[in-house]
Amino acid sequence: MTAECLVEVVIPVYNEERVIADSVRRLHAYLTASFPFRFLITIADNGSTDATFAIAQRMPGELPGVRAVHLDRKGRGFALRHVWGGSDADVVAYMDADLSTGLDAFLPLVAPLVSGHSDLASGSRLLRGSDVVRSLKREVISRCYNLLLRVVLAARFSDAQCGFKAGRTEVIRALLPAVEDDGWFFDTELLMLAQRSGLRIAEVPVVWVERRDSTVNIVHTALADLRGVARLRFRPGKQRLRPDQQRLRPDQQRLRPDEQRLRPDEQRLRPDKQRPFPGSSDIGTPCRSADAELTAPE
Repeated sequence: MTAECLVEVVIPVYNEERVIADSVRRLHAYLTASFPFRFLITIADNGSTDATFAIAQRMPGELPGVRAVHLDRKGRGFALRHVWGGSDADVVAYMDADLSTGLDAFLPLVAPLVSGHSDLASGSRLLRGSDVVRSLKREVISRCYNLLLRVVLAARFSDAQCGFKAGRTEVIRALLPAVEDDGWFFDTELLMLAQRSGLRIAEVPVVWVERRDSTVNIVHTALADLRGVARLRFRPGKQRLRPDQQRLRPDQQRLRPDEQRLRPDEQRLRPDKQRPFPGSSDIGTPCRSADAELTAPE
């Protein structure tokens, strides 16, 4: 594993003035103390009508490695498309503004991407080992939705809508032009496109606590998701990368010999960075170079 990798964490926000400052401070403190890679936190404001963006603009002056961007349109997918599509990081990720997902799962989420063992990674509230606190209503809706994905779309991942995902930037950049949705269905569509393209998706169990004052309209979101499922079911042809887009070019499939192993002085993290996580013994290769990009769909 190499500390030279840059990971950009996006927090999409819409009218989150009550939580955004505390959430960014918590995330920054966690990454500074426990995360072995370089990081950038991007607050992506989706046209908030309250003081969210004004608060976000003050955060870079308080915390290094934080920036804020403003978008005029709502939509989590729109925010992620905008920031991820222009990112210079090796790995891009996002999490919900309220940090409902426990941050201890973030390193296990990112590790298989840094090592090259996976292309995308997603938190799951439905895997063995997850610990979830939420209402019966949301539990039933979530399980029914993911069951629907498995039955109708043959999805092989367990939790499409957990707001805790990451991907290798080169892979995300290739997938984005083929993802049509800019709202809540963005996550499902991205994962389905990756699955249909033969990409490797890792899942990690998470600790997740429901935010009781969430502004998400569950009924509206569920209906939009059902429309998205129908679109993928009856128009599957557009939801797959061409064979020549699914893999790196031959000259990009292998790291150079000098990149395949860390130098002796890089093989160990500093003692304060040696935080164990599942599968850590298998991680040894650095991030791919920034010029090893997939070709985006036309």
